[in-house]
Amino acid sequence: MKLDDAAVNDLVGLGLSRYEARVYLTLVRRESYTAAEVARAADVPRQRVYDVLDALVRRRLAIPRPGRVAAFSAVAPELALTRLMTLQRESLERLDQASAALAAALTPVWTAGRTHTDPLDYIEVLRDPKAIAERFATIQEQATHELLSFCKPPFVAPAANSEGVEAVHRLRRAGGTARAVYTHDALGDAEVLENVRRFGEAGEEARFAPELPMKLIVADASLVLCDMPDPMAETRATTALYIEHPALAGCLRLSFLTVWEQSVRFPA
Repeated sequence: MKLDDAAVNDLVGLGLSRYEARVYLTLVRRESYTAAEVARAADVPRQRVYDVLDALVRRRLAIPRPGRVAAFSAVAPELALTRLMTLQRESLERLDQASAALAAALTPVWTAGRTHTDPLDYIEVLRDPKAIAERFATIQEQATHELLSFCKPPFVAPAANSEGVEAVHRLRRAGGTARAVYTHDALGDAEVLENVRRFGEAGEEARFAPELPMKLIVADASLVLCDMPDPMAETRATTALYIEHPALAGCLRLSFLTVWEQSVRFPA
């Protein structure tokens, strides 16, 4: 980059337009220029140069020289740059005051807005099996004192769910509770039974029921992940709902406990 190009960019950074910067840098090269001369030397359109010179004069960066043909001289660079810096500081001070006033006006509005939420903000609809599996893992990780599950096929997470086993182990070490109800047909699946055994070793209590209404996991009576299979669909496609709603989670927790009480450790 040439020296003049760098100087133009620096002056633009200090608040001048590119034409103003080029004209000022041309004016400093000699005692004075006429408008036509400086337009030619600075490569500024002739029809624009008068406006540019007027702007420099108003900023006290150029001085008009009266005569038969008006001419213009540059103010000494040190003085010109001091004036530009002063203008920048004044501009920043105005912006700082405007910013403070705007923040003071908007903060109460923002705070009040936190209490107004979309009625469906607490529900997330999931249809992709990968997204459902990720949410399943997340809700296990987020549980801090209680994890309740209805487990029935098809399973979205792999049977060798090491993250889930670790989540149960962590929960039990912290004094929490992990309970799961499986359907009787899990007893005919060796892979699922191995999963039940691994979770049991981590501290999960397991029971079995003939039927379960849906797949469900409730964490800390506040987070819920449940499947909503389409009763009319011929495929196994399902929609899952991830819900952060303590009231609904509390109701589903009571439903789980009712089924839990009616279930058995090992069916005949």
